[in-house]
Amino acid sequence: MKPFARALIPALAAGALLQGCATPVGPVEVTRFHLPDTAMLGRGVIRVDPAPGQDGAGIEYRTYAAAIARELTRLGYAEAVPGGPAPSQIAVLSVDRETLAPQRRGSPVSVGVGGGTGSFGSGVGLGLGINLSGPPPAQVNTRLSVAIRDRVSNQNLWEGRAQFGVSAKAPLAQTSLGAAKMAQALFKSFPGNSGETIIVP
Repeated sequence: MKPFARALIPALAAGALLQGCATPVGPVEVTRFHLPDTAMLGRGVIRVDPAPGQDGAGIEYRTYAAAIARELTRLGYAEAVPGGPAPSQIAVLSVDRETLAPQRRGSPVSVGVGGGTGSFGSGVGLGLGINLSGPPPAQVNTRLSVAIRDRVSNQNLWEGRAQFGVSAKAPLAQTSLGAAKMAQALFKSFPGNSGETIIVP
């Protein structure tokens, strides 16, 4: 085997190992707003409805709606069911997901020439660098918004927004896992400090 080939194999193996292990996971950024009086929150019967423009029948929306409903139940609400008591509050849900595919910058092949002189003469070396890592992995960004409203007055009692970015190759890019993580982060320490933005790992 030629010296160049022997030197190239370990470099390729190391690059593949690093690429396989890299699954960056971004934290969830959460902002909440609510009325000064929070006594009405966390009690009564509540229903999750899609915000205008949302496909309430879509699998993605239903996955997020189920995750939100689970968290609301955990907080003390009773989920509205057909034939049961009318809900006193409505949780209006909006979900927006987008996938960004960044492009690799620069040429995949680079050539460098170096020369030097010393006590034993001079020499010129040629260096060849090959970038086989490919473009960076795509990023999935998700924005989740929930407004809890009084059903009779239609007044917003509480509003929350969560943003989350993750590599498309990471497990949390899957809707089922990402929905649970975002719902938990959104209602962490509910109702939260009004107007405050927190970062949930």
